[in-house]
Amino acid sequence: MQNDPPILQCPNYFCQTLNAESQHICSNCQTPLPKRYLWAVGVGLEAYRPGDLIGDRYRLKSRRILLDTQPGLPPDAPLDITPSLEAYLRLIPHRLHVPQIYSYIESNTVAVVLLEQAPIYPNGARSSRGEDLAATLMPDLLSQWTAGFALRQLNWLWQIAQLWQPLSLEKVASTLLTPDLLRVDGGLVRSLELAHDAQPPTLAQLGHLWSQWQPSAHPAIADFLNDLCYNLAQEQIKAPEHLVSVLDQALADAAKGHDRQIHIATATDQGPSRQTNEDACYPAQGANFATSTDATPLPVVIVCDGIGGHEGGEVASDLAIATITEAVEKNADRAMDAASLTHVLDEAVCEANNEISQQNDVEHRQERQRMGTTVVLGLAHAHEVYLAHVGDSRAYRVTRTGCYQVTLDDDVASREVRLGYTLYRAALQHPASGSLVQALGMGSSTYLHPTVQRFVLDEDCVFLLCSDGLSDNDRIEECWARELAPLVDGTDLAVAARRLVEIANTRNGHDNVTIGLLRFQIRQGQGSPPLAMATTQPSAAPRTAPTADSVPHPSRVKTQIVVPVESSHSGRWLTPIFTLLGLLGLGGVLAFLLIPELRRAAMPPPPSPTASPPPTIAPEAPPSPNLRLASGSLLQLERDPASPRLPLLRNPEQPIDLSAQRIVGQMPSGSVLQVVGQRTVQGQRWIALKVCSVPPTAGVGFAIAGQTGWQQERAIAPFVNQSLSLQPNQLGACAPASPSPTPSPTPSAAQSPIPNR
Repeated sequence: MQNDPPILQCPNYFCQTLNAESQHICSNCQTPLPKRYLWAVGVGLEAYRPGDLIGDRYRLKSRRILLDTQPGLPPDAPLDITPSLEAYLRLIPHRLHVPQIYSYIESNTVAVVLLEQAPIYPNGARSSRGEDLAATLMPDLLSQWTAGFALRQLNWLWQIAQLWQPLSLEKVASTLLTPDLLRVDGGLVRSLELAHDAQPPTLAQLGHLWSQWQPSAHPAIADFLNDLCYNLAQEQIKAPEHLVSVLDQALADAAKGHDRQIHIATATDQGPSRQTNEDACYPAQGANFATSTDATPLPVVIVCDGIGGHEGGEVASDLAIATITEAVEKNADRAMDAASLTHVLDEAVCEANNEISQQNDVEHRQERQRMGTTVVLGLAHAHEVYLAHVGDSRAYRVTRTGCYQVTLDDDVASREVRLGYTLYRAALQHPASGSLVQALGMGSSTYLHPTVQRFVLDEDCVFLLCSDGLSDNDRIEECWARELAPLVDGTDLAVAARRLVEIANTRNGHDNVTIGLLRFQIRQGQGSPPLAMATTQPSAAPRTAPTADSVPHPSRVKTQIVVPVESSHSGRWLTPIFTLLGLLGLGGVLAFLLIPELRRAAMPPPPSPTASPPPTIAPEAPPSPNLRLASGSLLQLERDPASPRLPLLRNPEQPIDLSAQRIVGQMPSGSVLQVVGQRTVQGQRWIALKVCSVPPTAGVGFAIAGQTGWQQERAIAPFVNQSLSLQPNQLGACAPASPSPTPSPTPSAAQSPIPNR
């Protein structure tokens, strides 16, 4: 074709033939041709036209979409990771919603950063009418909002609420207040790029934005959304966790009118190059059956991959599955809420870790002789699916228009990106990039951090769980459109599982392979009943006397609390006055309800793209009886606290309940820390700490240099020393900036990565 010149270079190093973009395999050696469509952020592309080659490598497809014409070569990485780039890296655990940096182009005329996993339809994506969607932008949320059904609209809002806190910590929450940056792929919300905060945005501003969507909301949720926006605007909802909990309840109510069926299939094989199969799956090999998400016990699928090269990998994977299934069947039930079920899965994985570790200890296994395993599991519960994982076994979400990796490998490459050190593609070039930083059986569960995610089921989809015998070398991305997308429409799951095993054995062939498939088919009910705004407040909220700003609008109050007043003869003359004031107040209420302009005036102004919102001034913290730890000061932990562990926490606004918290890492005695911020939460002073260095004896699970997190001042103050005589090497990540190059992704001995193969 005249408009399809041979420009896509074969990734096979020994071939490198140029191919047309329309080809799927190399015309010379039949190697699959990856097509990576990238979103450009920066300046200078206006001078180019579609079809032009930029930077001798990237072909401009449209205004800001480019194709990498040399996918077999590592992309260039910036010399310096600036704060604006670092936010992308630290948000890699949320890459399902946030794109990642792929490369950059810098010349006399162009300066752009290229983002991968942006909301651009991948090669093979087709619309319901069969149209090719590849290399086109996904629609913005607003254009799809009116057509969304109740559960879908709530799911979109819920995902935005879930992202509020992690994006706020990286100072990019303004992304969620910029409708042009919010794109959707069915039920999935994806950001086009990140918008950096000029001033910290507020949940009240989010409520104002959502109030603009409320008139076109589905009738079943219109009143609920109106109440929710009012509560946000009036700061009745102050914490993102509270907002998520309110939306959780609404999702559960809206999902009651939908029927959800699940079909499960599994397969495992030792592969052509291994003598034994160290993988294991649940249900057992060859399972193929249909059930319901409301079944008892709850449907669960597990894939485990025994650590290669470690004795007893097959024992570890079998023991993990036996322990997890027993714990889930015993402790999980249909009536559980999200927090409880998340805790059950976290505890089940930790229990499996303890069982394997204890057997290692009994058999006196040390270091490389310790048996271990990775794990990834999927559990269906009502209108949600829960995914938990440790290691590098993966989960993928597949729809008719895309295939997304939803777990993040616990390996060295991912760790270096998460810490903001380097780009993912650059980290993969390091020889130790695939070494695991955590797996089951390697040590105490005190230092194990399972990841538990959940997804709302509002559309037909397939979740693929697999060991790296299949996922290595991008085999999933390579074959999803041909092998996985048809499963969404009902093709045989068992046949597909066997076919994926065959692909793993022929295209990879270096390892055992295990597959778990879960297909969800959603049937909408006759219509959702109108939802009501829940009146429950978060349990952690302090009880305070109501103020003029905290009293809800009378039309929003579902349950009124009447405060009894003692009767007195001398107070009877006040009755006519209170009656008159009550009538005046009632008139004001009616005017507020009936005159739209008054309601709009009560809402905070929308965030302007050019004007920053007014700064929020936090109240001064009350005097603390403990030592005050000032910002910028250096500290050293003198001795271990009485508590068995003193972790760095991700979120000071959650209760100090380690089962419900995400822990950055443990701080051992001898750690050098720097205070980088403070916050007052419910009258308690919290401090943000940056880890400068940790003792060389600290192992896996301990905090590492460069990490930041939160801890209560009064909890840590008794155990720190501020009269320090530090050696230069003890300053570590807190040393003054120098012109030295970006830290190497080489893992230190303290982290003890586990060679994966």
